[in-house]
Amino acid sequence: MSSAERPVRECLLDAAAALLVERGYRAVRMQDVAAAAGVSRQTVYNEFGDKWGLAQAVVVRDNDRYLDGIDQVLSEHEDLYSAVVAAVLFTLEMSADDQLKKAVLTGADGDDMLPLLTTRAEPVLFTASSRLAEHALRQWPDVGRDALVEIADAAVRLTMSHIMLPSGPPEQVAHFVARMVTSYIGAYGKSGGPAADGAVRS
Repeated sequence: MSSAERPVRECLLDAAAALLVERGYRAVRMQDVAAAAGVSRQTVYNEFGDKWGLAQAVVVRDNDRYLDGIDQVLSEHEDLYSAVVAAVLFTLEMSADDQLKKAVLTGADGDDMLPLLTTRAEPVLFTASSRLAEHALRQWPDVGRDALVEIADAAVRLTMSHIMLPSGPPEQVAHFVARMVTSYIGAYGKSGGPAADGAVRS
């Protein structure tokens, strides 16, 4: 599909992603993105509001592409433990080669964009946790929704923390996250889940 046939928003996101990697957040101007995409600067503002909104949209789209890959990886495994190991490995290995994530985490202007994956990462975290929980519910329907929603959120946050501050080989991290997920679900099932007041039922 040529650029003329692609949606304007996608062309803008492609242009912005390339410029963010090449120049860093501070050096990218809305008019630069517009010029690269062949549209007016006002079109960029109409789509994203401001430069922060544009950068956030770039990161969210990048995250969606990861989730598409994770959906495929999870579908290739019947048991939950091996599925989590494979999904975490996929995420860590892909992140290591992701130029956009490198720009966010370690680029010259990393401090400007880092909140997109930390203190202002709710759009990314919410989407990732929700999609993973929904996939798990379809693939492992016998596991309770509440347990999957809670542990999916924890697993996403833990994996993201290892992307930002690696603490060991990817294989080791993947098995650690998988043990956490399966142990939590096992304990949740035995206890009947948390009571309404937050206490654990016996």
